[in-house]
Amino acid sequence: MSHTLDPEHLGDHLDRLYRAAWGLCGSREDAEDIVQETYARVLRKPRLLRSQDDLGYLLRVLRNTYFSSQRAAQRRLRPDPLPDEMDLVEDRSAVRPHEALEAKELYALISELPEPFRDALVAIDLLGLSYREAARALRVREATVTTRLHRGRLRLARAMDDGKDTGSTGVITDREK
Repeated sequence: MSHTLDPEHLGDHLDRLYRAAWGLCGSREDAEDIVQETYARVLRKPRLLRSQDDLGYLLRVLRNTYFSSQRAAQRRLRPDPLPDEMDLVEDRSAVRPHEALEAKELYALISELPEPFRDALVAIDLLGLSYREAARALRVREATVTTRLHRGRLRLARAMDDGKDTGSTGVITDREK
């Protein structure tokens, strides 16, 4: 049951792919770049898919794009970071300022999770895939996705609680991994 990926319907998945990219990298700006590069790659040539799972295919391309950009970034010289004042730009899509801050912290914590947990959490919670679709996209068994999602959510909840209790960033340490 093969079909060609329809470029006209790619926009239907934009929001979910953006959330998935934000969860992978922890930065809104980087997420926008990754989604744009994903769409550029997909639109370069017609894509023949073996199943009806367009979103799962796009998630695989998004992950590959993210990891390729990470490898390329490691080979480049790193510029100095921008001043802290640059982080104070308001997220206009947030209803209240504290919600924007909470979302930023949450996505940063998601990006710090170990890769298997982060991938499962991004696929299910941010992208909205079913367990079966996520298993196919991540190329693991459905039970593995369930376990990784549960453990990822636990680590994320602990990190969020630690950040509230201690006032720290809630960074997930190697000891917890």
